Amino acid sequence: MTTAAMDDSSHMSFHVLDTVAPVLAPRVGKLAIAGRRTLSTPHYISLTSRGTVPHITHDVMRDHTGINGLYAGLEDFIEKKPPAPLYKTPVTEQESPLKKFICVPENMPLILGPRRFPAIPCPPTNTETSIAVLTSVGFHQLSAHHYVEAVQKLRPDIAIGLADIVLGKPPGVKRREKMVDRTHAFTRDALDRLYEDPEEGQPKSKAAYFAPVLPLDNTQQSLYLDDLESEFRHNLSGLALYESASLTFIPESLGSLPRLLLSNPSSPHEILREISLGADLLTVPLLGASSDAGVALDFDFPVPPALQTARSEPKPLGFDLWSSDNVTDTSPLREGCECHACQQHHRAYLHHLLSAKEMTAWALIQIHNHHIMELFFAGIGESIQRGSFDEDVQVFNRVYAASLPEQTGQGPRLRGHHLPAAGPGQPRRMPRIYGRLDEAIQKFAESQSSVATPDTGAEGLEEHGFAEKA
Repeated sequence: MTTAAMDDSSHMSFHVLDTVAPVLAPRVGKLAIAGRRTLSTPHYISLTSRGTVPHITHDVMRDHTGINGLYAGLEDFIEKKPPAPLYKTPVTEQESPLKKFICVPENMPLILGPRRFPAIPCPPTNTETSIAVLTSVGFHQLSAHHYVEAVQKLRPDIAIGLADIVLGKPPGVKRREKMVDRTHAFTRDALDRLYEDPEEGQPKSKAAYFAPVLPLDNTQQSLYLDDLESEFRHNLSGLALYESASLTFIPESLGSLPRLLLSNPSSPHEILREISLGADLLTVPLLGASSDAGVALDFDFPVPPALQTARSEPKPLGFDLWSSDNVTDTSPLREGCECHACQQHHRAYLHHLLSAKEMTAWALIQIHNHHIMELFFAGIGESIQRGSFDEDVQVFNRVYAASLPEQTGQGPRLRGHHLPAAGPGQPRRMPRIYGRLDEAIQKFAESQSSVATPDTGAEGLEEHGFAEKA
């Protein structure tokens, strides 16, 4: 059994519960944080929008899902000029202001990153001391100093280190060098401030720090990785990676650290591939994307023997509830499923809710899809422990379709007019709805002469089209 010891600064430990090599191999483990639920790995971390898992309230999350860890982006809570209301939340010495602000229980493991995931590309570029973020009031620069302060004040269980990531396009050669230098500096300064001897009366941070590993080649960040091994190792609690390829060059001396993969897999097949490379915690945006699309997931791992027989075509990974095939179908979303949606409702009802644009539809689909994903990861852990993971993956890839069903209906309203266009030359997905109040006042003032008022006489009303004769 490989163990990452619990250090004084993080109150976190990670144990690999198998004898396989810690690098480039699937593995099962336990991540324990003092006073928090234990996370069995590999597992997924639920993504939030402003502290809430989309479509489901906290009581529904508690009563009808097995969600066991949340990810939140700081940019969801800050405005252009701090302090944001988040920092003013009254708490006791042992409470997290962030958890109390978003109303999640203290025993729920919470990961804080600088940006939401997947992040929206920002027009401003990153600098030597800050990164570009999209706040609730527009684009802004989040300084490294402010981010470390946020970790200290908000007390997340795990903090992902600041990284100079380029979004939307591949970085050039010189830009890559800057990415490494800046991320190296961000990491060094953050660890110094969070865990080195504090000033009198300033306690050390108890947040576990996951150092970022950039989505670059090993040789391009070799010096940074060397320092993670030698200079920073005693303060590191884990690694945060932005692509699965980075799993292939983790130094063996860092192999005992938990690996959080901030990836965007397109299918369960890709999730299995990432786990085969040694990912421990994963973000799975396709979970929310499927719910938004009205697609109910339907797959098992390992594949049941009844489904392993020869098939004329691959089994779908889910089905589209927008389809007219569901209009009179009173069967559950999945036969034998024990989730709340399947136990209480049927396909025809969900199809009706979607057609009526009723938000309950997406809430129920989200409950079901989370249940399927929880069973999927539970099956993965059991398969790894049995030693049959590679064979089970081969069967899964043979039985199931390579991609999820295409979306045919219109999903729920997307947030923000800042969302990018669907493609080159295309309009933004969401038009700007609200403008500045002073602009509206000016337009109103300019049109006063043509607006009927309570003092307008009969002739004036006729000029405005009132009481026209037939």
